[in-house]
Amino acid sequence: MPLPVIAIFDIGKTNKKLFLFNEQYQIVFEQQQQFEEILDEDGFPSENIIALTNWINQSIQDVLAMEDYTIKAINFSAYGASFVHVDDNGDVIAPLYNYLKPYDEELKERFYHQYGGEESFSVATASPVLGNLNSGLQIYWLKHKKPNKFNQIKYALHLPQYLSFLVSKQYFSDITSIGCHTALWNFTHNRYHDWVQKEGIDEKLAPIFPSFETINVQLNNQSLLCGTGLHDSSAAIIPYLACFSEPFVLISTGTWCITLNPFNKNKLTADELKEDCLSYKGYKGNSIKAARLFAGNEHEVQTKRLAAHYNVSKDYYTSINYNRELIEQLQHNNILETPKRTEKSIYFSQRDLQAYSSYEEAYHQLIIDIIDMQILSSNLVMEASTRKIFVDGGFCKNPIYMNLLAAAYPTKEVYSTHVAQATAMGAALAIHEHWNNIPLTTEKIIQLKRY
Repeated sequence: MPLPVIAIFDIGKTNKKLFLFNEQYQIVFEQQQQFEEILDEDGFPSENIIALTNWINQSIQDVLAMEDYTIKAINFSAYGASFVHVDDNGDVIAPLYNYLKPYDEELKERFYHQYGGEESFSVATASPVLGNLNSGLQIYWLKHKKPNKFNQIKYALHLPQYLSFLVSKQYFSDITSIGCHTALWNFTHNRYHDWVQKEGIDEKLAPIFPSFETINVQLNNQSLLCGTGLHDSSAAIIPYLACFSEPFVLISTGTWCITLNPFNKNKLTADELKEDCLSYKGYKGNSIKAARLFAGNEHEVQTKRLAAHYNVSKDYYTSINYNRELIEQLQHNNILETPKRTEKSIYFSQRDLQAYSSYEEAYHQLIIDIIDMQILSSNLVMEASTRKIFVDGGFCKNPIYMNLLAAAYPTKEVYSTHVAQATAMGAALAIHEHWNNIPLTTEKIIQLKRY
């Protein structure tokens, strides 16, 4: 008997992945692809959307033809702040503009001047001023700088919803894509911001479809269910929401360390926006308050500095174990004052490495400094009711980071976690009730280690 599975495409900027999950959410098949970026009409690198489209279409044909599996459903997760513009025939008519592309300064000033100023607009839309990372401003730019192209657009689809369209042939928008620093959504009134209608952008946006619902489709004479896709940051927290009902925060660590609190109901303030806080929309429409810290990037920079100074390999830190006595000694002898959150930097960059007798000593100091900033960042969205702190990503494997974090929150339960491909699993769990009759159990989804 063929094994019933769900197919998930998880599309990152670098790696494009396809997974098949069985009904116990174990990965039974995976495939990975990368594509060289191409240049847009201004010479800026952009996603090769045609190559990605072709790969998705071919991969779907391939998995449908597999005799060992029965594809019950399909869903998508992908990076945000990226629109695919299609015409009346569903054909792509513009590059998938890179959210790292510099934004037109004159146009930006005009926009914020017209729509209430940066501070009040950012508070209303939970969107810090981020240029093309505010994906709504990409369409505004097209309208005012490339009107002929803008007029050809039938729909501007965020990337996850474009991928879903390839299967369902139906056009939809999704709240997780709309509600991630796009400058499109008014979080106070829970609808599109007024500027969207005033500029006629609303006519280019497809109807909103619930992230937890599915569409019936026929492919190769097979019936299956298709989700409309999710923004990857919102998808990654779904396994935790599926398993835990009491208040928690998730510190998702990578280049950015993002503290996500789906239980914090307080409205985002102007001061919090200045401190690098923002809000995401969850897959059921709830707001997820978040605080960002560029700690993973700083860790990479400083471990390279340490490697050069002590003449060791760049990944030498992976051999360093937690040394409590050394921590106490460093904290007692701390040669710099406690960092202030507003400095937006890890203090270690200002430290003289000559003050440390060994790599081990200096590396422990680096993690102390990172944790000092992590606490200040996480506390912006943490609440007294928060019971558990989960850490996933790179730092959850770092015993010094995890022990220091646990020591900083003695009244809370601090766990490192392992979820096999959390973003992809989140996209599968979002539509669990439609394709899978087996009840969810925590131990099958998340592995925990308490510190």
